[in-house]
Amino acid sequence: MELNRVFKRKWYDTLGILYVQTALLFLAGQLVGGILIGLLDYGLSLVSKPLQESGAWSMGTMYLLFIGIWLVVLLRIWASRKDRPLLADVGPKARGNNGKMLLIGAAVGFGLNAVCVLIAWLHKDIVLYFDSFRPLPLLGLFVAVFIQSSAEELACRGFLFKKLLRSYRNPAVAVIGNALFFGILHLLNDGVTVLSIVNIVVVALFFSLIVYYTDSLWCVFMAHAAWNYTQNILFGLPNSGIVSDFSVFKLDAASAVNSFAYNVGFGIEGTAVADVVLILATAAVFLWGRRGLGRPGGREISA
Repeated sequence: MELNRVFKRKWYDTLGILYVQTALLFLAGQLVGGILIGLLDYGLSLVSKPLQESGAWSMGTMYLLFIGIWLVVLLRIWASRKDRPLLADVGPKARGNNGKMLLIGAAVGFGLNAVCVLIAWLHKDIVLYFDSFRPLPLLGLFVAVFIQSSAEELACRGFLFKKLLRSYRNPAVAVIGNALFFGILHLLNDGVTVLSIVNIVVVALFFSLIVYYTDSLWCVFMAHAAWNYTQNILFGLPNSGIVSDFSVFKLDAASAVNSFAYNVGFGIEGTAVADVVLILATAAVFLWGRRGLGRPGGREISA
């Protein structure tokens, strides 16, 4: 992204209007995704009824629905000549989009989530038991979760964040602005609490800083996917209030208790522990970037 750009913000590139644009992209994407998954589900019903009725398939379709957001956001960016350079940020031409950053993203997403789960387990807030390990469904579900997670990142960090970064002189507007929007998106999730919204906003700040300092959407694509996959598919815990029908471990829901490390309605994301872990991770990225270890020549983020 060019550093010496002239800021000529149009009315349609202001914060409020970009919020509306991004919200409409989500709605249109889910509509398109719903149509595509409906057709796929119907086709599968003609071929394999047992597979269609399996827990892995039902969870997979919930995540695959977000393929529509990928299609709609990419089409929106391509349709505007001014915004087409944003397409380069999605592909391998971006400096930070490489295999190393994918691995870092996987380690970050799995590691942070696993720490939160471990604390809840050690505190005896949750009891987990092994259910099954089936490689093919697990691989298919990872692809589905990656599509869902990366679609949210594409819309919020690849579109909204990048548009705000181009429109406002202070990068803090882009970082905080898209994080608040991400929190608003989850207000109607099942079991949502104040702590869970704080968690969601902080993780959005965390991902925004990663993109700002590393120029890597791929890293946050993978980090978001690894976080969701770890808690929902590996450990069978609620993901933004949704419990998977298929997972390696299962939660003994009857014995789960509310505490600083676990929330019965929302899982580990609705807790003080998760908030603290993510705040520390966000602070670490911010300090790392401020020391000049991030993208060369990046403008300083100030309040």
